Amino acid sequence: MLIVLIALFAVAFVAPLIFRRLGRSAFYVIAAVPAAAFIWLIITFDQYTGEGQNLLEGQPNAPPSIIFQWIPSLSLELAFRMDTLAAVLSLLILGIGALVLFYCARYFKQNDPNLGPFGAQLLAFAGAMFGLVTADDMILLFIFWELTTVLSYLLIGYSRHRLAARRAALQALIVTTLGGLTMLVGMIMLGQTAGTYRISDIMAQSESLLSNGLVIDVAIGLILVGAITKSALIPFHFWLPGAMAAPTPVSAYLHAAAMVKAGIYLVARFAPGFSDAASWLPMIMILGLATMLIGGWRALRQHDLKLILAYGTVSQLGFLTMVVGLGGPGGALAGLGMLVAHGLFKATLFLVVGIIDHQAGTRDIRKLAGIRKTAPALAVIATIAAASMAGIPPLLGFVAKESIFETFVHQAEIDPTPIGTLLLVGIVAGSALTFAYSARFVWGGFACKGKEATPFKRVEKSFLFAPALLTVFTVGLGLWPAPLDAIIQPYVTLFEADGEESYLALWHGFTPALALSAVTIAVGVLLFWFRAKVERAQSRVPALVDAERGYKYTIGTLDDVAVWITGRTQRGSLAFYLFVILTMAILTPLTAIVFYDAPLPDRWHYADSPAQVAAGVVIILGILAAVRATKRFMAVLMVGVTGYGMALIFALQGAPDLALTQMLVETIVLVAFVLALRSLPARLWQREPGRYRLLRAALGISFGLTMVAIAMSSMASRVATPVSLQYPQLAYEGGGGENIVNVTLVDIRAWDTYGEISVLAIAATGIASLIFIRGRGDSRQRAESVKSGSVDRGQEPIAEFGRGAAALELAKKFSSVSRDAWLVAGRTLAPERRSIIFEVVTRLLFHSIIIFSIYLLLAGHNLPGGGFAGGLMAGLALTVRYLAGGRFELAEASPVSAGVLLGAGMATTSLSALIPLLMGGQILQTAIIEFSMPVFGDVKFVTSTVFDIGVYLVVVGLVLDVLRSLGSEIDERSEGLSASTDPDEMQSQQQDHTESGEGVVR
Repeated sequence: MLIVLIALFAVAFVAPLIFRRLGRSAFYVIAAVPAAAFIWLIITFDQYTGEGQNLLEGQPNAPPSIIFQWIPSLSLELAFRMDTLAAVLSLLILGIGALVLFYCARYFKQNDPNLGPFGAQLLAFAGAMFGLVTADDMILLFIFWELTTVLSYLLIGYSRHRLAARRAALQALIVTTLGGLTMLVGMIMLGQTAGTYRISDIMAQSESLLSNGLVIDVAIGLILVGAITKSALIPFHFWLPGAMAAPTPVSAYLHAAAMVKAGIYLVARFAPGFSDAASWLPMIMILGLATMLIGGWRALRQHDLKLILAYGTVSQLGFLTMVVGLGGPGGALAGLGMLVAHGLFKATLFLVVGIIDHQAGTRDIRKLAGIRKTAPALAVIATIAAASMAGIPPLLGFVAKESIFETFVHQAEIDPTPIGTLLLVGIVAGSALTFAYSARFVWGGFACKGKEATPFKRVEKSFLFAPALLTVFTVGLGLWPAPLDAIIQPYVTLFEADGEESYLALWHGFTPALALSAVTIAVGVLLFWFRAKVERAQSRVPALVDAERGYKYTIGTLDDVAVWITGRTQRGSLAFYLFVILTMAILTPLTAIVFYDAPLPDRWHYADSPAQVAAGVVIILGILAAVRATKRFMAVLMVGVTGYGMALIFALQGAPDLALTQMLVETIVLVAFVLALRSLPARLWQREPGRYRLLRAALGISFGLTMVAIAMSSMASRVATPVSLQYPQLAYEGGGGENIVNVTLVDIRAWDTYGEISVLAIAATGIASLIFIRGRGDSRQRAESVKSGSVDRGQEPIAEFGRGAAALELAKKFSSVSRDAWLVAGRTLAPERRSIIFEVVTRLLFHSIIIFSIYLLLAGHNLPGGGFAGGLMAGLALTVRYLAGGRFELAEASPVSAGVLLGAGMATTSLSALIPLLMGGQILQTAIIEFSMPVFGDVKFVTSTVFDIGVYLVVVGLVLDVLRSLGSEIDERSEGLSASTDPDEMQSQQQDHTESGEGVVR
């Protein structure tokens, strides 16, 4: 089970590479993965269908389950469980998924550039659905649920050049995400009430949970909202027809066999325990019946074959929700039977539509004619699938629908109120509509209609294989439904018997259900026969309530409100933004302190030594100097002084790790600021004297005093023993290290660190996206490419300030690179911009700094250092190389892409978190390995060092991205600008850059 899940996602991850090599034939390769999983499931199916399966693992006949502890303190687990319901859904997910992928190899064009991402997303969707139905933890189920939402958004929007596809994808995303978040609230309520999020445990105690009354009723109602939105029930049904903008294989899989079944699955999963909840039957029956009737009614007025199937799917989903949600053995058996039947015939019909569209170039039934003569095999396949959808014997659709009629006849008999009869009448009416639009589909797509036959290309057998095989199952299981009945019966046993024996069979004798089937067919024939009159009648019926129009109105209103608010708050004034942010940062905590009577310290301790007082004075002087500065460079330098002062205080306080990290961060930030200043005027903006000065001063001082008050109040509010007192023991015994700070980062609170480096990677990407126009700047020009005479104006590796042709000639003269130079790219700089002393010092120190950074990385578990400090030290070495030799030197010093470093770092930390899980441990669990080596002696290796290596790579990638963004890219632009500027303007530029501090940088 877990191997299947990993295989689906793993192959999806490498699928673009396979497509790059094989083209569309790669669909055959990736289709083999769900196909192999389907065969495995068939072979091992007996394990999941034992008689009288127990809900709990460890009990007789319990389904196989796999459980990994995720966050034990929150009762969160990675729990997977393959019972009968999950196995039946997995058959559809894997089997139909394999056939749809096989079908795609003929559907798409060979030269389509987007096939790699599409194939990866479709296979990943199969993995997400498989994870969803096998998840035995509600939070894990929700994760897979939202993953299917995101992947469906990408797949629906495959034709992103079309506005309709983008709108449909966004609409589906918004609607299903809204339902998913609502469902999450219900799951949290249910999990907190039950004391566990394990679904099997919750189902085992469902009877006692129902006694909680309103809380459980509300929780179940919220969970059903998620099912309703996912399965496109009223009033959220409109997103499914809109999603037909997706390629037809996507519609066949997501919107017929997989994604929309997620809501049905959720109802089926909770029905054995919570069908008696007060919110259950009203929501299920009212919305289900309304969806069945409205979907069928609208299908009769469509002229696009795909939209006929789309509205038919909406109708069938309402039908399925009613049956599965009814509860009782009959509803369980009939519901899963129809679930399988619907997946088979509806996927077949969508694939048929894809062939028609592909070969004829249209899906409009007003243009199609005579296809049954030019493609008889296709017509036979479509007719059989449509007949199954219509409920005509001896097909599986008829067998399932007959069982449904029997169930609701029995329900009407035991329910003395008119509700049972009303539901039965509604189902018969909806089934008649189903017959009518099924006939409309066959007639519209294949009948001659007295017109000339539509030009139609010959259909290859490989193109017909997938729908033909699905049709074989539709016919075979209709004639012999016993195997399907056998695999469903264990799920049926979860419901309390109601005295009515239920089983799937082609012939039950002359029963009321058979009579209802005859009535359904007769009314359906009449509706189809008088289709013209029905269409005219439909055109005269006004749409009193249009859910899609309501959705558009809601979204439009939100957009208008957002524009109104944005126009009044986002005014383009940095001062205004800071005023709002700082004001709220002052008022919010102060309000809490005042209203909750927060305590303040009863004793004061100002300093431990005179050195701390001196450091504090330096910080204050730096702040005052920064405020008084008139030039940007001086202001930035004074801000740096305050940072170094804080590093000194950390060092004096006995925190060498913090001091080292603070010093390195301050240095890198100072360089980044100075590099960025080259794009800004040298002097600060001149404001009117005194304008808002007092207000700004008061705001700044108030913010500082507020932060001090919060810190003091927090310290005075402590009533429990600080958890930090346990850190030394936890660090040494649990994390295997003596450096508490580093062990905390990579072990005790590794999740926090993982989030922090994720933010770093995002920040680096954001910086690069703001600076670079094309690409990320990873393929910067190397020094070897700068040859004498090969540099033309606009691309010189120098900045020409007032020297013109003379400087250019000098640069060319010194541009031949030799490996015996102090710096590889040093000679690419103009002579007046070189510093030989700086180059010599850089050459001497660079490798030592790199080695020292690696030492900090490896020694950080027991001594000051770690991945953050080591990465910053390596970044500082790259910074020195850049400052000494320019952008070509940076390219020589870092031939590896910044994106590769960031990705490798994130991958390393992720693997270090997952490998313990695969070995039976917990996520991010640390192992201590002790061994002996020659020369080194006894070695104690802690696996969290691998996590720290990932942190190291991410930090180095961040610094490299900053240097290439704010350094190399701006260098290149300024060089191009200078080369195209007259001498007077270049002299002015030189003066501005010198005043802004560039002369200091170089």
